[in-house]
Amino acid sequence: MTRMEFNSTVLASIPVASFRLLAWSILSKGFEFVSGLFGWLCAVIFFARFVVAKSQRQLSFRKLHDEAGNRIPDGPKPLPIVGSFPFLTEYPELTLDKWAKKFGDLYSIWLGNQLFVIISSPQVAKDLLVTYGAVFSSRKEMFIKSKTVFAGRGITATPYNDRWRKHRRIASGWLSQKAVDQYTPVLDREATDMVVALYEASDGGKNLVNPQPYAGRCSLNNMLTIVFGTRTNSISHPMVSTALRLSREFMNCTGPMSNLVDFVPLLQYLPLEMRTRGRRLHQDLVHIYGGLIHEIDRRMQRGEDVPECLTKTMLQARDTEQLDHLDMAITASAFMIGGVETTASIMQWFSALIPAYPNIQKRAQEELDRVVGRDRLPNVEDEADLPYIHAIVKEVERCHNPFWLGTPHVASEDFTYNGKFIPKDTVIVLNTWTMHHDEDRHHNPMEFNPDRYINDPLTAAQSSNLADPYERDHWMFGAGRRICPGMIVAEREIWLTISRLIWAFTLEQVPGHPIDLRQYDGLSGRSPVPFHIRLVPRHQNVKKVLDTAQAKSDWACWR
Repeated sequence: MTRMEFNSTVLASIPVASFRLLAWSILSKGFEFVSGLFGWLCAVIFFARFVVAKSQRQLSFRKLHDEAGNRIPDGPKPLPIVGSFPFLTEYPELTLDKWAKKFGDLYSIWLGNQLFVIISSPQVAKDLLVTYGAVFSSRKEMFIKSKTVFAGRGITATPYNDRWRKHRRIASGWLSQKAVDQYTPVLDREATDMVVALYEASDGGKNLVNPQPYAGRCSLNNMLTIVFGTRTNSISHPMVSTALRLSREFMNCTGPMSNLVDFVPLLQYLPLEMRTRGRRLHQDLVHIYGGLIHEIDRRMQRGEDVPECLTKTMLQARDTEQLDHLDMAITASAFMIGGVETTASIMQWFSALIPAYPNIQKRAQEELDRVVGRDRLPNVEDEADLPYIHAIVKEVERCHNPFWLGTPHVASEDFTYNGKFIPKDTVIVLNTWTMHHDEDRHHNPMEFNPDRYINDPLTAAQSSNLADPYERDHWMFGAGRRICPGMIVAEREIWLTISRLIWAFTLEQVPGHPIDLRQYDGLSGRSPVPFHIRLVPRHQNVKKVLDTAQAKSDWACWR
């Protein structure tokens, strides 16, 4: 037996609990065992050897083929301990696209000791997530997202079980088509308010403006109204920066390419930064959004009028649905994070890219002038008559999906697909960047071209139900039983804001300062790096129409 074989055998034979205790003691109290740099070096070497041995031991028991000999999908060779993680920390969508071209529409990667299977074609996505949705509709309970931040709750993070069905049932009542139709006036008000705020900030086109915080506040107010029955009155309100910070921190902590703690279990026992950030984020979410729930509960107990909202629904149903305060706080947090991040990012990407396309703007404005005119703002009843605006929205969503990697699913049992074995507990991820940039489907996929969708009148929800997955518009909202429950409200919010921005302004680049759309902020949810543009009012009637539209609604502001 070689020395390496002996060491691996001995290490593998020691109980895991003993290793945990010893590794923790050495790393956290190194100076109590030995002193100086040499002691810490010994500790690090010991722990590294332990991690390698433990990872090898775990992988050796992993089932990698079925009884017929079908093996897991091909993929890049993983590095010890970390797998392919180091290759995916910067612009992971480009690396995944390169691997899709090399290994095919269904390939595998390892992140730590977790097997991922990457879906890179519409047909495979439909087959696995829709046709065989019963197998692939659960969620992996990730250490940071599921167990730490959401404490085992939340409709986006829990496995496919009774708790998830209960939370989904409550949520769906506020995200259905009927519900969205009822609170469209909320979306209408916030879209108008955003355009008004940008008009004032730009001072008639004299000032350069960064539209990102305005888009963030617009999305935030929509979700605050839906979830808590309230809103903020300006981008300077402290809730705006707080909520946007919480959403961004959630995306940076919980994405599949954000950290190794989820995939190297031994790291979960160490006082690492990501673990600390996850705990702090959980505390902040419960304190901020749970505090709003407490406030509404007290008002209801005093017999005060409370606007219809998700929180009111949960409080009224807490006994029959057996909801505790943490259930409600996490459900509200999931709404706030998901509802703010996606829609705000799309509005930001639109504002960043459209200044470079004056001809597209001109064509869209001509359509608006022809259908809507210059004496009122476009509204939801106009959407069917504005196919080019509709196409612009879809093309932005294709080109700049905030989540190139869809929310991960997990296989609830062993499954073999087209001769490729997918073991139970494998994480399944949609590689939407590759799907959205498929040259066989999208000619010149890197080009922004709304004409791709000029003959597509369907909403994203309608498109997701098409029999032919290659006819679907895009995959921004996921697929199958865990498709984004808020896509109806998100689509309406995005359409209202984009159509009104184009109606009111010509968006122009700052001369000498082109916006680099290749750069973005965020490890999971993507948004443009900060930028400034010029917003030039299109005609003299803009301010009058905006003032009239804003005066029609009188919503109670956050005080």
